[in-house]
Amino acid sequence: MIEDRPMLPAPEEPAHWPEWRRELAAFRREARERLRYDTRMYDAPAFAWTRASFSCCVAMAFDERLYDPRAGRWTLNAFLDEGQREFGGYDSLVYWHAYPRIGFDPRNQFDFYRDMPGGLPALAGLSDDLHAKGLRAFVDYNPWDTSTRREPVGDAQAMTGIVAATKADGVFLDTLASGAGEWRGVLDAARPGVALESELALPLAHVHDHHLSWAQGLGDGRVPGVLRNKWFERRHMMHVIDRWSRDHTAELHTAWMNGTGMMVWENVFGSPVPWSPRDRSILRAMLPIQRRFVDLFTSESGSGEGWTPLVDRGLSGGDDGVYASLWERGGVRLWTLVNRTEESKPGAPLEVADVAGSRYFDLVAGCELEGRTGAGRRRMELAMRSRAIGAVVAMPADAVTPDFEAFLSRQRELDARADWRAAQAPPAQRRLLPDLAASPLPADAKSQPGMAVIAARKWSMVVAFRERECGFYEDPAFRPLTPAVLDQIDQGKRHDIGESGSVADGRLHQAVVRTRRASVGRYAIDKVPVTNAEFDRFLAATGYRPAHAENFLRHWVDGRPPAGLEEHPVVYVDLGDARAYAAWAGKRLPSEEEWQLAAQGALQHLYPWGDEWLPERCNTGSTTTPVLAFPRGKSASGCLDLCGNVWEWTESERTDGWTRFCILKGGSHYRASGSDWYADGGPRYCNYAAKFILMWPGLDRCSTIGFRCARG
Repeated sequence: MIEDRPMLPAPEEPAHWPEWRRELAAFRREARERLRYDTRMYDAPAFAWTRASFSCCVAMAFDERLYDPRAGRWTLNAFLDEGQREFGGYDSLVYWHAYPRIGFDPRNQFDFYRDMPGGLPALAGLSDDLHAKGLRAFVDYNPWDTSTRREPVGDAQAMTGIVAATKADGVFLDTLASGAGEWRGVLDAARPGVALESELALPLAHVHDHHLSWAQGLGDGRVPGVLRNKWFERRHMMHVIDRWSRDHTAELHTAWMNGTGMMVWENVFGSPVPWSPRDRSILRAMLPIQRRFVDLFTSESGSGEGWTPLVDRGLSGGDDGVYASLWERGGVRLWTLVNRTEESKPGAPLEVADVAGSRYFDLVAGCELEGRTGAGRRRMELAMRSRAIGAVVAMPADAVTPDFEAFLSRQRELDARADWRAAQAPPAQRRLLPDLAASPLPADAKSQPGMAVIAARKWSMVVAFRERECGFYEDPAFRPLTPAVLDQIDQGKRHDIGESGSVADGRLHQAVVRTRRASVGRYAIDKVPVTNAEFDRFLAATGYRPAHAENFLRHWVDGRPPAGLEEHPVVYVDLGDARAYAAWAGKRLPSEEEWQLAAQGALQHLYPWGDEWLPERCNTGSTTTPVLAFPRGKSASGCLDLCGNVWEWTESERTDGWTRFCILKGGSHYRASGSDWYADGGPRYCNYAAKFILMWPGLDRCSTIGFRCARG
């Protein structure tokens, strides 16, 4: 059936287009009658904003362009300014919060919103700032989050509480084709106008109560097709998206020909996938037209359908790779055109019925078109770059106001700054390492109290990690996300690429093992993690208090370690807290390489005690245990508690200016189950490395992460 397909493909032959349009019209009439389609939710003024939300940005809450960890403040205005400059501005933002961090500890998706900098009131303030600019905010819901800490109410009620507290305008339904039946009722009871947007293809039966949906994985053909849900309900907003693509022109063409929106997403869960200058230029030209003529793109004319896909352009013969849709309302006609070819078209023809008193304008170039007239027809020619869009409007002469002239002037300025470069390299990572020689090891030291002394070594270091969307770190052995690698992602050829990236290639979540050269000097490392008792002595000696105290030592009671947990690893400390302790102790944190060498030894054992999994030699329970609880789990270097008690910080902080992260080692006692979208938990191999995305101390402090120190 035609309605089973989210994209209704167009025939290749222009001769078949009229019949195809008749079939589309019949399908729409029949489907509306069969479903007894109810338009009340689209008629409601509270939801009017959704039909004009053409540009939606997925904003990772941890993105350093949105939150400055050094200044400790949100930088929403700067983020929006960049969006205006580069993409033509956003109409709405999705605050993405939990994934891919969720699963390292028991906090659930709702806790992640509560633990954002400034908590829920700060997020409400961000919504206020967006609303003051006429923009809207989405929060996202992760239905697969079922085994972390449970809320006392159902997910729909819990999410509604987050919506109310953050003043959000919509809920993005991650991995869902539609919300469960209860969603609409609880949201409407909380506040009118809170919209639902599905990620997967929204069924026709739910178009009436879901005002927005994603359009992804469509497989549009050479001849542009029609988005089923947009055709069915012209006011339904769809955001076309292929987040891993390096060339968004096909998506932009689909959106433009269907009068619908785009999803802008460059920081993909921590993996940078920047838009090219060409794609940014196309979107900058497109959005002002869509916003100005929103009524054309989202309503029907009184005399007919209002939208005519694949209109005849008056070609003398053949198919030149340029296609057009026609939009009509109130005496205004607007043609949206796309050049699907890699060739520039200096004079792409457009022949239309010439209505007396009409003036014609090229809305991309921002100029009036004269053309040639005859026999009630007008023939014009447009200059179109390769892969470009075009727009022609015919309007009554008395509609050409000073405001419209100013609009054309702005379009000319945008066209003048168009940049047709088709690729942009991802931002480069840099390491944020303090001086590792700040705590030197005496040259003649054969031992250090409570520490294992390990000789300098150069070796081929095996690193294991899980193929996740957040990526890993740049290293020649891991083949970072260069344009060439991303081209391979686009082509589905990622068979031997160590950098995480593609959802479509079937490798997501699989274990990956890579080898790289590593080198360490002579150093000493603590035999056990720092305990609650040791951290208590540090506080008593220094009076240390972090600048941001949220969740600092959250498990302590009245400022002291809980009774019976004195010799357990200290947790609820962030990277800065661990560094402060290490500096007081005359030490530092170990590098990833130092930690792994101490754990697996020169023979590179899988586990500290050898290559065989022996569960009685480490913590496999559900809470932390004393650091000396498993003496038989000792490594060849004499270190203990390296597997399964708590993850451990390493001195491996990196940033690309968008995402800041470090590498955790060891695994923990906690394991979230039931979904591959969770971060890994439980005991881990010595060579396992987990990419842990950093944001701010209140979120980075976990019940499952501790540390040990090093010298040298």
